[in-house]
Amino acid sequence: MSWNDGVIEEFRKNHGKVGGPFKGAPILLIHHRGAKSGVARVNPVMYLKDGARYLVFASKGGDPHHPSWYHNLIAHPDVEIEVGDDRVPVLAEEVKGEERDRLYARQASLYPQFADYQKKTGRTIPVIAFSPR
Repeated sequence: MSWNDGVIEEFRKNHGKVGGPFKGAPILLIHHRGAKSGVARVNPVMYLKDGARYLVFASKGGDPHHPSWYHNLIAHPDVEIEVGDDRVPVLAEEVKGEERDRLYARQASLYPQFADYQKKTGRTIPVIAFSPR
């Protein structure tokens, strides 16, 4: 079982709550398809609620490359997310410019590791907004 599989299993068993490095953090599951393969995938990520939208941050821990789920969402933006016990159909859209900077700063103020991730990498970490369809 992969690390992600363990987090996903714990998330579903505990109605959206997980422990370990995510303890107390808001987590959702992204259901997406591979950009090239079309293979169904699920990834747990932290989110920030913004009105009706759910924001996620393609930080990959400050890695120099975007996570694969980011590329998949750009290629196939009609996806579903799991939040708690709910599965929600959403449209994924990258937030850019001033709005991106403001939202990323908000996330970094709540979870300082996100400021560290941005300092670690030369890329601008994308912010993706999930809007209910």
